[in-house]
Amino acid sequence: MEEIDYNKIGLKVGLEIHQQLDTKHKLFCNCPTILRDDPPHRTIIRKLRPTQSELGEIDPAALFEFKKGRIYVYETYDDTICLVEHDEEPPHDLNPEALEIALQIALMLNAKPVDEVHVMRKIVIDGSNTTGFQRTAIIAMGGYIEDEEGKIEIKTICLEEEAARKIREEGNKTYYRLDRLGIPLIEIATAPEIKNPEQARRVALKIGQIMRATGRVKRGIGTIRQDLNISIRGGARIEIKGVQELNLIPKIVELEVQRQMNLLKIKEELLSRGLKEEELKLNYQDVTEIFKNTKSRLIRRLLNKGATILALKLPKFAGLLGREIQPNRRLATEMAERARFWSGIGGIIHTDELPKYGITIEEVKKIREATQANEKDAVVIVIGEKESCIEALKSVLERAIEALKGVPEETRAANNDGTTRYSRPMPGAARMYPETDVRPIPITQEYIEKLRKTLPETYEKKIKRFIKQYKLSEKLAREIASSDKVELFEEIVKEVKVPPTLIASTLEYTLKSLKREGVKIENITNQKIKTIFKYIEQGKIVKEAIPEILKWLAENPDKNIDTALKALGVELIPTEELEKIIDEIINKNIQLIKSRGMKAIGPIMGEVMRKVRGKADGKKVNEIVKNKVKEIILN
Repeated sequence: MEEIDYNKIGLKVGLEIHQQLDTKHKLFCNCPTILRDDPPHRTIIRKLRPTQSELGEIDPAALFEFKKGRIYVYETYDDTICLVEHDEEPPHDLNPEALEIALQIALMLNAKPVDEVHVMRKIVIDGSNTTGFQRTAIIAMGGYIEDEEGKIEIKTICLEEEAARKIREEGNKTYYRLDRLGIPLIEIATAPEIKNPEQARRVALKIGQIMRATGRVKRGIGTIRQDLNISIRGGARIEIKGVQELNLIPKIVELEVQRQMNLLKIKEELLSRGLKEEELKLNYQDVTEIFKNTKSRLIRRLLNKGATILALKLPKFAGLLGREIQPNRRLATEMAERARFWSGIGGIIHTDELPKYGITIEEVKKIREATQANEKDAVVIVIGEKESCIEALKSVLERAIEALKGVPEETRAANNDGTTRYSRPMPGAARMYPETDVRPIPITQEYIEKLRKTLPETYEKKIKRFIKQYKLSEKLAREIASSDKVELFEEIVKEVKVPPTLIASTLEYTLKSLKREGVKIENITNQKIKTIFKYIEQGKIVKEAIPEILKWLAENPDKNIDTALKALGVELIPTEELEKIIDEIINKNIQLIKSRGMKAIGPIMGEVMRKVRGKADGKKVNEIVKNKVKEIILN
């Protein structure tokens, strides 16, 4: 991809960061904030419908989801989920613990808390909320963070309830689990002041570090996600949702810029061809008869199921449907996504890619004749139930009209490779209205000042302290300071006289290395990790045995460390026995010592450690070997 001058193209990026708070209870009830993997106790089946706002408007995103005609199945538990999550009981008062954490984060982001917290309803009709809306409240506004390229304004900080957890889709049914619904969530939205992809990553990282500094946010996959709002000059604001990988942010920004620039080029091409919007009409033709004797297995299989084939001419679009706008994604890809979402058909076929799928040149010629398309026109073909095909072609036509205008405003979802896919229309202003079941909460200046005095140590201050106090390298200090094991690190350092570097590297490197090997490190409790370091302090085990012990404990979560030491045979060898082993190996290597002198220590050490690794301290072994070799040389 060619080098892009982001200032020249007027790139603007805004971030919305959503982070689960680590509270005892959910936001509007006393249910625990835990996720469960055991089978649910029961299921609830619902359909959701859009409603008008006070102004008589219906949110387009809500209408879009409703038209899918989906059925939602909610999985629930009798002992950890209550009637509030079922939408069978009004919400309780807003969780004060969640409010306190959100205000702490707001103050650390230099924001001004509101005088009174009012809860609002935000329409969400994808089934992820049983109510059909998400409860949200503005907590603070007007903050900022410092970046090396200047301050980035924090527009709003909100406290929200997390959505239900999607489990699977089967046909027209979507299954959600209600264990996640209602977990407190903080939403931090920046102004669109981010000017390049790498700055977007830095800002997201900085906000994440500030939130983690509180020690009161959840950690792990799915607990934090970033939404991006991206636009360039002449383009449109595109909302990209669900980015979970921090390092993917720059690539998503780069590829969205590429997408918008390519869509603007397509617009210019269409205008240069003299295309007018009034030429784009839904004059579809039934071309099923053309494929009566087709050799295309794909089409024959669908026709055998009673499918209809419709074709729509797109005037002056020849060559543009197949034009790449993102890696492996074309304008036709976006049309196909629209068609799938609005009609449920599998996809589209277009003349830019034909002949293909067993469709012959002769069949393409007949399609062009049927639709009165010339060589400057493209033709889109859809196959399926007739009404679905008509809906599909309506959405294709709509996307073609948008191509003539440039970049359509829409909500997109992030793919793992940094590209994006169509998700739904951009939400409208009619989606927010007051929540009448939750009382407003006044925020006094006295309360704010009390919180201000107890704000946690910032990430940068923590790094400096770790370097100075614990003699960690800057790299290790940064990694452990941003780790979910940072609290455990400080607890162990205070309780056990073991080098802090060993503790930090074990928590940050050894555990991650084991996880990459497929070891279930989540099975190892913090108490067992503490005990390992206590045993090192007491001389019961050596540091070399740590990975082996951790792996065994992960595989045997119901066993204790003493059992692990016996099973692995890594209990410390008594000094007398250790010296006997060393003497045996030295006696076998007398000639090596006589010929190489002190240089023989390395090979002898290697042989000894292979025999006693995990059962003896390497430093102690080295000292004994060195003294014995020196003695032989002197004699």
